[in-house]
Amino acid sequence: MTTQCFGYGNGRFGHPEQDRAISLREAALFQTFPETYAFVSPDKKVSVKTVGKLIGNAVPVELGRVIGKSIKAHLEKINV
Repeated sequence: MTTQCFGYGNGRFGHPEQDRAISLREAALFQTFPETYAFVSPDKKVSVKTVGKLIGNAVPVELGRVIGKSIKAHLEKINV
């Protein structure tokens, strides 16, 4: 995922069935963010570029969860 994932002209991240780029929400789901995750406070102006950067630079949420569980299991195994 890149910070310009919402731009079809970047040559990637096209919707598989429609002639368009993926939306920011679709990119967020691809990165395993929860469907209701808010990237900006309700009182802030939404910037497509800023939100795209947040999504594109993110480590997928589920990957972080799996790595965390692995570290926890390892520490428990060695009794730390």
